[in-house]
Amino acid sequence: MSGPRKIRVLIVDDSAVVRRYASDALATDPEIEVVGTAEDPYVARDRLRELSPDVLTLDLEMPRMDGLTFLKLLMQNRPMPVIVMSSLTQRGSDYTLEALRLGAVDFLGKPGSHNAFGDLGPQLIAKVKAAAAAKVRAYAPDGRDEGARPAPPPAQAKRPSATPAIRHSPRSIILLGSSTGGTEALRDILTRLPENLPGIAIVQHIPGTFSRAFADRLNTLCALEVREAADGDTITPGLALIAPGGFHMMLQWAVDHYRVRIAGGPPVWHQRPAVDLLFKSAVDCGASPYAVAGILTGMGKDGAEGLLRLREKGAVTFAQDEASCVVYGMPKAAWDCGAAQLQIPLDRIANYLTGRFETAHATARSVAPFPT
Repeated sequence: MSGPRKIRVLIVDDSAVVRRYASDALATDPEIEVVGTAEDPYVARDRLRELSPDVLTLDLEMPRMDGLTFLKLLMQNRPMPVIVMSSLTQRGSDYTLEALRLGAVDFLGKPGSHNAFGDLGPQLIAKVKAAAAAKVRAYAPDGRDEGARPAPPPAQAKRPSATPAIRHSPRSIILLGSSTGGTEALRDILTRLPENLPGIAIVQHIPGTFSRAFADRLNTLCALEVREAADGDTITPGLALIAPGGFHMMLQWAVDHYRVRIAGGPPVWHQRPAVDLLFKSAVDCGASPYAVAGILTGMGKDGAEGLLRLREKGAVTFAQDEASCVVYGMPKAAWDCGAAQLQIPLDRIANYLTGRFETAHATARSVAPFPT
């Protein structure tokens, strides 16, 4: 009797060295089979027809046709899970973020040497397995994606907000954690939020080279300010801080405000930054009764333990619902263990957050004003 069907992978990269390293890394896992490789999108097109892979890894800078153009055509005509392998440069970061917008489910920074790829092999294996289980959305050249093009879009003027200022308790805070599919989920949420909400602390599983580009890009699209967090930053209303890739982010209470501590240390749940460390630090500094915390799409269990501790100490907690997740792993873990009080579709999370704090503010104002 044959065993379970293996995950079939096609590797598309113009570098023969990278194709070999990626193939060797994936071959170490018995659940994965590299069914073919391609040196450019035209060869990849033919291999797709011949081999019917489950997952495709894609370089973005290739001859004859660039990876972004190929990805857009692929997601229009044959949507499938794609993992982008991008150079660790600013341009590579920008291209990667555009690829995620076009429908790629995950990404991995392309290493510069065989030894470096050996270190990334386990990550590539985990990402392939997550991608194989991911929900893939087709790219549609209309609506939000209208006008998309191969090159990253130019910086836009910051979206103005006409929302009135609200004075929240300095203890109020929003906490979010996400992984696979999370960059686009966070973009969906943050671009819908007004700037009059309490401060937001976010952990997205992301390499260090990409986290600043991700925060900078969101900052051009949102009414609120979005930054990559730095050690000692103060969390203030209207500000969203994103943990820097490769470092953990934790909260501290300093007399009348939260500030963040950025630190190294071992990975938690194979992740650095880890959602659990952010959530547990919020409990330790007394944020729970004032916090709204949620876990978004992602593979694994990171964040469930911390979210449960937050709920037990009085926080409002939620998880993204299964139907809207790219990967229903982290939210499922949070729901199954009782950490999340409810599940919310992605397109309703922004309104939910806004409504929670508008209601809290109106209630507090009717009882007693915040102290001056």
